[in-house]
Amino acid sequence: MADKRRSVPKRLSPGKKVIRQHYVMACRFDVMALKPGNVSIALPGHDMVAEQFLAAARASGPALVGGKTLGDSILAATKASVNVAGCNTNLGIVLLAAPLIHAGLVIQAHKRPTSCLRDALLSVLDQTTVADAQQVYEAILIAEPGGLGRSDAHDVADTPEISLRETMAYAAVRDRIAHQYATNFVDVMTLGVPIFQHFVRRWGSISWACVAVYLSFLSAFNDTHIERKFGAELASEVSRDAMALERGFKACENPAQFASSLTIFDAELKRGGVNPGTSADLTVASLLAYLLQASI
Repeated sequence: MADKRRSVPKRLSPGKKVIRQHYVMACRFDVMALKPGNVSIALPGHDMVAEQFLAAARASGPALVGGKTLGDSILAATKASVNVAGCNTNLGIVLLAAPLIHAGLVIQAHKRPTSCLRDALLSVLDQTTVADAQQVYEAILIAEPGGLGRSDAHDVADTPEISLRETMAYAAVRDRIAHQYATNFVDVMTLGVPIFQHFVRRWGSISWACVAVYLSFLSAFNDTHIERKFGAELASEVSRDAMALERGFKACENPAQFASSLTIFDAELKRGGVNPGTSADLTVASLLAYLLQASI
């Protein structure tokens, strides 16, 4: 007779439950926000709908807080996400969320003040291994993100022989998510989080603050998801268009009055199949970091 105890899921500690809730909340606000070119509740597209992202967030949350290592968390979360969504909806989110979540768990374990989130994050990144890299490569192959192409060294189709952080540092020049691993999440912590803090205070709305952060990322540098799929010229054009939209949006006293402009830009991007996915992933990571700093 089979041991029924094996089928009982392991219960999360109260601290892990809180962090998982923050992760799911960040993913939920991501699809509530009117982010032009990206999938949201109001703006579906790219053959995807918001519920796929929400289902992937719910499925991947336990794996992200329950994994013993960074690579284990990322691989398990990716498998869970693809299984429920039927496609890759959140690989970039998982890659960014996993180190932040592990850093949050480090702070909980050592009862450190929240100001140490980036210090804990650096410790997590510095301790990545070759095994972590191997598991992340496997996760990427499972998710099959578009536009990866081939690399002369440390390609995801090969078996990595260096640590995860080292592989990410090699890819940082062409991928803004990898750039976060190489720079201790510089864009998230010094651009995304402060903008969240400012606009949540100003507007009292997390979802509209998400839009402000998203447009900030899209304006500040070329979205590398667009760049890989369509080239640097189009990515630069989208960034310039976003810059003009960002100025008007941030000047609004009532951001809801700017919804029609966001919707028009969304339609323009989606007509060409353009999805600023990296900017969206960085927005989720910034909200997660903001929530972690506010509550751990």
